Amino acid sequence: MPDGLPSIEDLLKQQKPAASAPAATSAQQKPTKTSTDAVEDTKEELLTEKLKKVGEKSLESETEQEAQTLGVGYIALKGFPISPDALTLIPEAQSKELQVISFLHTGPELRIGATNPKDQKVKDLVFQIEERNKTNAALYKISEQSFNEGFKLYAMLPKIIKTVKGVQIKEEELAKYQASMETLADIATVLKGASVTDIIAIVIAASLKLGSSDIHIEAEEKGIVVRFRVDGILQDVTTLDKDLWKKIINRIKLIAGLKININDTPQDGRYTIYQKGKKIDVRTSTMPTAWGESVVMRILNPDSVQLGFEKLGFRDAMFKRLEREISKPHGMIITTGPTGSGKTTTLYAILSRLNKPGVKIITLEDPVEYKVEGLNQSQIDHSKDYTFAKGLRSILRQDPDIVMVGEIRDLETAETAIQAALTGHLLLSTIHTNDAAGAVPRFIAMGVKPFLLAPAVNAIMGQRLARRLCPDCKKPAELDAETLARVKELLDSIPENSGETKPDTANIKLFTGVGCANCTDGYKGRVGLYEVLVKDAEIEKFILSGQASEYEMREIASKQGMINMSQDGLLKALEGLTSVDEIKRVTGL
Repeated sequence: MPDGLPSIEDLLKQQKPAASAPAATSAQQKPTKTSTDAVEDTKEELLTEKLKKVGEKSLESETEQEAQTLGVGYIALKGFPISPDALTLIPEAQSKELQVISFLHTGPELRIGATNPKDQKVKDLVFQIEERNKTNAALYKISEQSFNEGFKLYAMLPKIIKTVKGVQIKEEELAKYQASMETLADIATVLKGASVTDIIAIVIAASLKLGSSDIHIEAEEKGIVVRFRVDGILQDVTTLDKDLWKKIINRIKLIAGLKININDTPQDGRYTIYQKGKKIDVRTSTMPTAWGESVVMRILNPDSVQLGFEKLGFRDAMFKRLEREISKPHGMIITTGPTGSGKTTTLYAILSRLNKPGVKIITLEDPVEYKVEGLNQSQIDHSKDYTFAKGLRSILRQDPDIVMVGEIRDLETAETAIQAALTGHLLLSTIHTNDAAGAVPRFIAMGVKPFLLAPAVNAIMGQRLARRLCPDCKKPAELDAETLARVKELLDSIPENSGETKPDTANIKLFTGVGCANCTDGYKGRVGLYEVLVKDAEIEKFILSGQASEYEMREIASKQGMINMSQDGLLKALEGLTSVDEIKRVTGL
């Protein structure tokens, strides 16, 4: 019997005994017996009832002995006052499947009866209920007839019972930790000695405060590593005791609505954080590893897709080139770059600018990461054969003006997207290439016909994200001779017709980060590096030739007036927004 919990016997004593059948005191109360058959029938019924009671008592006695062998408590639920509040802690379908009944809930105390208390699914369920209701649970062995007595009470409950998948982590749970966490060292200190429930809340609170995009929690041989991706770079936060792993992974799976008993296959889930009047979704992914599992939680902050082009880092001349293309009623706008280069954010910035009354915009995404008012957003589902290609064909029957497809990755999707662009729709999408010049060769390599691609394309963007220098601690940088020569070469080769003022490379001033209490290693926030290739007559002719190579496409685009991502980055470095080291890291110079 767990300490501090009232005994079952005490609870039963508090019940009023069931009224026994009154004894017959007069002839009027006795049944009239008019034949020998009636008397025999009555005797048989009494005997059957008595045997039934003996059988029930025997079964309960066996169940009690089994409970003692298993080392768990025992209870008979016949006549036990199970409240609706206790019963509804377990959905009816789940109760029937696992043969479990929640029979007592007093707030801090919870008791659950199960016909098989050693079943791992039952143990996982008890853990989930404990976590959701902040209560201490005790598991009891019950007989099948006891379960049936409890289960029939579901019929007395309202037919619609709202159940919650996962757990909502609310603002008040996060605020109490954020005040004491200014640096990564502060976070590590706060995490030491915290309970498992608090550890997860602390990690999330710290991640939000530092503005990280991802939380990584990984089981390793000697401990549990916690890391944050801040401004695109993974930062080690702390290493936790390996013995905590089971509770930590179960807690994460609980809040993300994942199956606790599955640890040998990947799972994907989601949960919501409520903070300052907004909802922040967290996309959770688990994957089995040699020492347990790896967990990555992607923080989908809606603020990150509500930025203007100026805040993203588009320079005036470049934005004017892009704006002309996105204002056209039809054609394709393609953005390129590796995972994590900000392509989705750029597409949403374009959609926000185009999202006006009288315009129907439909998106097809995998998955829908950000919910945006005014857009019709659809998520593909491979398990139901709802692919980009099939979804796009359905979208075109919805009479949209603008369509956004999350990614073009195969010929069928590419051809459908091109047809949409050629039949009066403005189509936005992404493709995985290193830069804008690589997009056309990639389409042709997929099998797209050049005579269809050439008239469909409006503009192709290449992009990367570089860390911004912290304004509080940046200082002038000294470059080695080789790097300085390369910087000057790139700046001198900026096209005259780009719309940018070419800097005087004889006297350039660049900066680097130092690191202070207000930043991470001298950087705080990120800025985009872009290149925008706009189709003109020469580029269209080159695409039609079917012989387009990345190198030749780059040469033509430069003559057209396009500055590349490295040049865009160096112009931002001259303005003190970022460093040459960052440009090197993300573009290679």
